Amino acid sequence: MAIQIGDEDKPYNEINVTPMIDVMLVLLIIFILLTTAAVQGIKVDLPSASSSKPLEAQKSRVIAVADDGSISIDAIPVSLAELESQLRGSMATTPDLAVILRGDRMVQYDKVMQVLDLCSKVGVASLGMQATRPPGGGA
Repeated sequence: MAIQIGDEDKPYNEINVTPMIDVMLVLLIIFILLTTAAVQGIKVDLPSASSSKPLEAQKSRVIAVADDGSISIDAIPVSLAELESQLRGSMATTPDLAVILRGDRMVQYDKVMQVLDLCSKVGVASLGMQATRPPGGGA
C-alpha cells in the first residue's frame, strides 16, 4: 500500500540551498583559519647592515588654535613664545618641516594671524591650513 502525495508528473521547481550554504560557510571558516596562520608566518632572524639609517624624525607638526584663543602644538598647550622655541628646535633638526595649522571656526582671526606670522618669522617653508573636516564629524 503506497501513499501518493501530489503529482509525480509535475516538474520540481524549488532548489534547497541550505546544504550549499553550509558547505560554503565551512569553506569560508577554513579559508579564514589558513590565511591567519599564513600571515603569522615564520620567524626570521634578519641580518644587520653596517650602513643602516636610524628612524627619521617627525616631518610635520600640527598647530591648533582653539575657540578660546589657546594654542597647542601636537595637542600640547603652549604660549606663543613656547611655540616659537619649539618650532625653532624642530626646524633645526628637520629643515623640511611641514606645519599644519588648524583653527576653530569661532576663533578670532587675529590669533590665527599671529601664528601665521610666527611661522613666517621662524622660516617654515611648508605651511598648510586644514580648512574643513571630513563629513561625519571626523577630526
